[in-house]
Amino acid sequence: MMIDTLTAMRQCPFFEEFQPKHMEKLMALGTQVEFEKDEIIFHEEDESHLFYVILTGRVVLEAHYAGSTFRLETLYPNQEIGWPAVVNSKRQLQARAVEPVTAMAFEVSQLREACRNNPYFGCAFLERLLTRGVEQLQSTRQRLVEALGRTK
Repeated sequence: MMIDTLTAMRQCPFFEEFQPKHMEKLMALGTQVEFEKDEIIFHEEDESHLFYVILTGRVVLEAHYAGSTFRLETLYPNQEIGWPAVVNSKRQLQARAVEPVTAMAFEVSQLREACRNNPYFGCAFLERLLTRGVEQLQSTRQRLVEALGRTK
């Protein structure tokens, strides 16, 4: 399913601070990809080379522990997935499509090069990346506190 990717990407909060010329640069680096329902996008501990922005569909982040799989978070259109790939070479969680998904995929090495070549683009991208990391840590902390509260 081909969609208007530029319009969809502009609706993503991750890129709200990007100037139009930087969005065009970003779009030139991306490739539209599709995943079927229940398809694994990446596994825990996989080498990671791609950063994704979900355009349609839902993705769950899962962790494996003691022979079980635990759903940690559900991601929706206009959210990014695999952001740790930009700073780390191994995936920390598994990502699975829970319905058909269309996403933009970005090669991490190309994103890094674009950040080095354009300080505004790099600053905006890395600020959003750090913000996303903090948001995810806060969300994980909240879920952990809630889970511990239920075990008393």
